[in-house]
Amino acid sequence: MASGEGVPPTVEERAAQSQGVSNDAIYRMVVAALAGRHPGGGIILGVGCGRGLLRPYVAGMFERCIGADVVRYDGFPEDCEFHKVDLDSGRVPLPDGAADVVVAVETIEHLENPRAFVRELVRLARPGGWVVVTTPNQLSLLSKLTLVLCNEFNAFRAGSYPAHITALLEVDLRRIANENRLRDVAVYYSCHGRIPGVRWHWPQALSRLAPRALSDNVLLIGRKPPSDDR
Repeated sequence: MASGEGVPPTVEERAAQSQGVSNDAIYRMVVAALAGRHPGGGIILGVGCGRGLLRPYVAGMFERCIGADVVRYDGFPEDCEFHKVDLDSGRVPLPDGAADVVVAVETIEHLENPRAFVRELVRLARPGGWVVVTTPNQLSLLSKLTLVLCNEFNAFRAGSYPAHITALLEVDLRRIANENRLRDVAVYYSCHGRIPGVRWHWPQALSRLAPRALSDNVLLIGRKPPSDDR
């Protein structure tokens, strides 16, 4: 650990470990969640945007793209606006209701206070807009088996620390959504998961039959109520 033994890592060091990258199945899961919900146009804001790799997946769905993260990674799209922010201690420097859709892809598990983070996402969404959060799925067969055998969730073992520090279950995400009065809440699974003990992944057709058990990642989407209903 670059900060030295016994010294808490900086947010920059944690960000460097994650490299600002998620996988194709996660980005496709975001697109699937937005399909039929977002009518098109408007602004998408990625909080914890990393390298901005979600951008090409949603390019035809929005008129404008904004990203916010602790560092601006190499390769971040030039046509996207960027704001630097420490998501553990600071607010994104944008006004309330800044975006039609606010997305946090594989970000919440990196942070010290997930509830404060979701409150910030909700603040940034316009009334009636959507909030999307993805995170590792602790209810997968792989994660449960790792917990039984190693006393750790699979995505929170030593190799993922200190980047991954906060493990959340589906029920936690639903409770946080309820605390923020999000409506029309739905949960998706990536249908992409590693088979325990090997590097291979479950066949997608099988994952679709048991998505919670055979997916590495989970997504929650909810709609911010109109301002007069808060």
